[in-house]
Amino acid sequence: MKILVIDNDIVTANLLKARLLPLGHTVEITEKNEGVDKIISDGWDVIFFDPSPLTTLRPTVLSMRRANRRNVYMVLMSQTLTFQDGLTSGFNDFMSKPLDMNLMLDKIDNAHTLMGLQKHLANDKEDFPSAGGVIAKSAFNQLFLSCLDRADRYGEVSHIIFITIDNYTQITTEAGAYDANIVSAKLAHHLVHLRRQSDIIAQTKENEYALLLLRPMTESEPIEAAHRFAESLSKCTDIPYDTQHSVNIRVFLMRLPTGATGVEHRMAIYQEQP
Repeated sequence: MKILVIDNDIVTANLLKARLLPLGHTVEITEKNEGVDKIISDGWDVIFFDPSPLTTLRPTVLSMRRANRRNVYMVLMSQTLTFQDGLTSGFNDFMSKPLDMNLMLDKIDNAHTLMGLQKHLANDKEDFPSAGGVIAKSAFNQLFLSCLDRADRYGEVSHIIFITIDNYTQITTEAGAYDANIVSAKLAHHLVHLRRQSDIIAQTKENEYALLLLRPMTESEPIEAAHRFAESLSKCTDIPYDTQHSVNIRVFLMRLPTGATGVEHRMAIYQEQP
């Protein structure tokens, strides 16, 4: 990835560069006053930015995003500001100074995950039509982009629960495409009945569904929702295509706009024996 470090603290900036270059990333360092001009001339995937001594960040962040003309992943670095300060100013994530370099690598992984999801959802060569309470991938993409925009504008946090059939390729090989599609359709049917009325569900891959959770009332609500779906799906013994083989399902949670994934459940579901 192309990574820009905007920091007047040259020691910290060089530490970041030294950790990122061996991983194959392109890294450049610039001082704060030169940062916006640098963005205008080059496109970046990730920007690490320490705005000190500025405390009003919103105008600067807006200028950077407009100059880059795409959803660049921006990480606020600061000794005095907080994650909430960064979120309400339009940053994706936050790192407290002095930097924890292992945590920095997690931020890079999150950025890579979020950008991969953006690219996949925007790919209109493969779509899945709306049916039975499940919306199309293309429609979900618009909602996803709206979540990123609302995070940028208003500091809103959203969550996506992904439900994936991990052994879908194996099922297709052993049982055929028709049975694999039936397994996926059964999973969708259960998800539609398990979701709350306000939850939005879409098919994003042949073997994957995504559930968008908007405006959670508490920090624990999305985590509890992921637990609830995993527990309920583990009891759906009609999903497997025969009595000998399992359907392996993974449920995991992603937070927007950070792209961080946390809660994860993996389960092997078998048909209930008569």
